[in-house]
Amino acid sequence: QVQLVESGGGLVQAGGSLRLSCAASVTIFKISAMGWYRQAPGKQRELVATIVVGGSTNYADSVKGRFTISRDIPKNTVYLQMNSLKPEDTAVYYCSLGTPPYVYWGQGTQVTVSS
Repeated sequence: QVQLVESGGGLVQAGGSLRLSCAASVTIFKISAMGWYRQAPGKQRELVATIVVGGSTNYADSVKGRFTISRDIPKNTVYLQMNSLKPEDTAVYYCSLGTPPYVYWGQGTQVTVSS
């Protein structure tokens, strides 16, 4: 069974940085895609960033230039480095593994950015 464990969330002031980690219980070497999504109160879950098997990355327009997704294959871990955080980045951030219809989700980690 695939398990994803996120960590690294917390409270930070606007302009600050956080790094989220997502540790997978399976090897991620040949996983088609992993990603980060977020869901703010009252809003739908939205894509933040993805990284595919070849290493290519994709970002939501709202985070381009501020967030960086990366992976450490030997550690089966994906990261999301978040810089220049804004209050509108406040949300629960979820790690994902796989592509539809086979997608696994972590439990989420709260990120709160104060103004």
